Amino acid sequence: MNSPSPRLAVIGANHRSASLSLRDQLFVDDASVPVFLAELKRQGVGEAMVLSTCDRVEVWSSDPDAGHVAAAVEHCFAARTGLPAAALASQFYTLTGPEAVRHGFAVAAALDSLVIGEPHVAGQVKTAHRLARDCGTCGNELEALLQAAFAAAKRVRSETRIGEGPVSIAAAAVQMARDIHGDLSACRGLVVGAGDMGELVAESLLAAGLSWLAVTAPRQTRAEALAQTLDAHVLPFEDLRDSLPGIDVVVAAVGGRNLAVTAEMVTAALKKRRRKPIFLIDAAIPGDVEPAVNRLDGAFLYDLSDLERVALEGRAGREQAARAAWAIVEDEVAQFLKGRAARAAVPAVVALRARFDETREAVLKEAGGDAAEATRLLVNRLLHAPTEAMKDVAAEGAEWQAMERTLKKLFRLE
Repeated sequence: MNSPSPRLAVIGANHRSASLSLRDQLFVDDASVPVFLAELKRQGVGEAMVLSTCDRVEVWSSDPDAGHVAAAVEHCFAARTGLPAAALASQFYTLTGPEAVRHGFAVAAALDSLVIGEPHVAGQVKTAHRLARDCGTCGNELEALLQAAFAAAKRVRSETRIGEGPVSIAAAAVQMARDIHGDLSACRGLVVGAGDMGELVAESLLAAGLSWLAVTAPRQTRAEALAQTLDAHVLPFEDLRDSLPGIDVVVAAVGGRNLAVTAEMVTAALKKRRRKPIFLIDAAIPGDVEPAVNRLDGAFLYDLSDLERVALEGRAGREQAARAAWAIVEDEVAQFLKGRAARAAVPAVVALRARFDETREAVLKEAGGDAAEATRLLVNRLLHAPTEAMKDVAAEGAEWQAMERTLKKLFRLE
């Protein structure tokens, strides 16, 4: 008996389905991925990849039993976080088949991100892919999905302007930093939180010459992972207040419900800075910096909306690009599913050809070189079993019309 066909599935939580605090607990850093994937494999999951970012923590999988995969993923996360599996299930989603494919393509193309068009997403998916491949859990089905998703993302980047918004936001942040402080080589920066937009802005500041950068976050492992990526220092989150006086540019990217930087903290920092200005970039949604900071002399607070007004002509261009990008994704999804369906038919086609060749060899021997007899026998032998099956189906009535339509399509009878 043939084994069931593998089914693509995505199980996890993102910025729409789960709270930031839960996503923080679920976060799997790169060093922990091999252990997590090994446990999934021990649970009987065939192919799996872990995608863990600020916006989402997901397992992409290919397995005949998507329900089993979902249960295994919830079990592994429950063991990792100490939370009941039932509590996780209420904030997890399970996407299968075409929905999983569409989701994977949208994620790779940065259409499912907190900030649409965020360019770091493709790199994050590629890192997750590499880790799964290194761990031996990325088989043919998952590999095909990822390669197709990368191709779709490349089309979106090259054929639309979807990626220009976030890049321009980062460029605007650099320009404002230079307007306030001048030469950035004499400035010190601090990233508060580990959000993707904060990482993008920090990278642009470093590329523009920022001399020193540190990272702090409520979750130490997130700060350490981002600091390693940026080649930056790590500061304990509880030392944030004491660190502010020595910081010229603050990039806030926590995105929690509580303010990370308050007006009182900035006021105290400005007193110690002796009127030297401080530039704060609130790159989080919801915001991390108390709006009252903007009223302080010497403090310059810009959020994403402010930076967009500096950098972009308006949101209409991005929305138009997003619509065009989704059209590309839908086209790529359709092509992928069509190709996958065609590949699924290959074993049956091969078996059919083998049966026809076997029958042909038999009738050639039986006909003894008589071509007319051989072709007559061949037609009779090949049509015998299908004819009997069609008679049985027609007699039962229920499926005959569907079979008739299939036969006409297969043999072009019309």
